[in-house]
Amino acid sequence: MPARKPSTERQRRLGVELRRMREQIGMTINEAAALHRTDRTTVSNTESARSGVSSDRVRVWAANYRCPHAQYVDALADMAKERRPNWWDEYRDSLPAGLLDIAEMEHYATALRSAQIMHMPGMLQTPDYMRGVFAEAVPTMDPSDLARHVEFRVRRGALLDRSQPPSCEFVIHEGALLMRFGDRKVLRKQMDYLLEQSARPNLTLRVVPFEAGGFANAGSSTLYACGPVPQLDTVQIDVPTGVAFLHAETYLVNYRAVLDRMRGRALEPKASLDFIRQAAKEI
Repeated sequence: MPARKPSTERQRRLGVELRRMREQIGMTINEAAALHRTDRTTVSNTESARSGVSSDRVRVWAANYRCPHAQYVDALADMAKERRPNWWDEYRDSLPAGLLDIAEMEHYATALRSAQIMHMPGMLQTPDYMRGVFAEAVPTMDPSDLARHVEFRVRRGALLDRSQPPSCEFVIHEGALLMRFGDRKVLRKQMDYLLEQSARPNLTLRVVPFEAGGFANAGSSTLYACGPVPQLDTVQIDVPTGVAFLHAETYLVNYRAVLDRMRGRALEPKASLDFIRQAAKEI
């Protein structure tokens, strides 16, 4: 396969999974190369996503590694299929690569779980609210850059309009309902939009009120994307340098527990909507 630069998070994840598969049976790169009848450079470049890999090769390598999980191998083979450029590729030279990777992750997710502490969920933000959020960016965005970020986030939200959208659960802390990005009018419209979107059958909103007290990971927001099999779940978090994607099993277990605990502190969906309606009236 030809060398490819730069790789996407999805391509890097495929390489990581192939490396894990090899390491789980205690096989070195040299031993794998001999087993696959190739060279160590090919194995190394494939595992680091410096080179592409075909679906057929994924299946052959998985068979050589005696991987017993058929659905997992099918999912990896599907990840390896060559795909035509998608909408986010239009922004490859104008937005940070991490944002494109988030859009790609959301696109292929079977379900999404989001915990938001001080912002509304990105896919449920109105354009005016987005502008208020991006206006606080450091360094300050110029008008054209701000417009691109708003447009990109709006297009991410279009995921909910697909004929078969992923199921989505958004847990929002009361702090996010009170934090103003823009004036009162912007926040009120944002609240109304949340309530409007809550009518989607695939979408669940839950609010954690201040009176619920503390909870795990209270200092940061989390986006958990479910893959076609649990081994391919991904956690996305914001970091000072951009975004980070976590998929080691320990991270997945811990973040599922974090989200479950936060859900446990949240109001039930109907009570959450009533809470948002009351908060909107008080703006």
